Amino acid sequence: MPMLEQVLKSEIIRLAKKQLRAVCGSLARDVRDLKRRVSQLGKTVAVLDKLRAELEAKRAAEGTKLEAPEEQVKAARLSPLLIKKLRTRLGISQGQLACLVGVSGPAVAFWEQGKSRPQGQNRSALVALRGIGRREVKRMLAEKAEAGKPISREEAKPRAGRKFHRGK
Repeated sequence: MPMLEQVLKSEIIRLAKKQLRAVCGSLARDVRDLKRRVSQLGKTVAVLDKLRAELEAKRAAEGTKLEAPEEQVKAARLSPLLIKKLRTRLGISQGQLACLVGVSGPAVAFWEQGKSRPQGQNRSALVALRGIGRREVKRMLAEKAEAGKPISREEAKPRAGRKFHRGK
């Protein structure tokens, strides 16, 4: 009798293993296929992240284009006083205006002093700024700051009324 019991037990174990292999074999294949698919998706996501970063860097490098229609640019009056009033209405410093337009800080100072006049694309950008409000200007400056273009302390915090003296 013990022999029959052992034979039955081994046969039950063999049949159970066979059944498990039949059920689990397809599951193991499915798991392998899913792992491959997840790996492929991970690689795709990595490539897409790289492309997104490149596009964001490219867009930030181009910046928000400030352009006005040619007719408006030709008809616009841009005296030194009007440029200064535009800047104060927008609540920005000369450095911030320079950052928006894409020129140096001294160029804006020369425009406001009447030593030079904005030409071409700079003039178009100033005319375009006339139709933009403070919130939009602040958003544009924030985008430029996020894009990695460093904004100096003078550009970040306008200092109205302060005069700087060089020590000897």
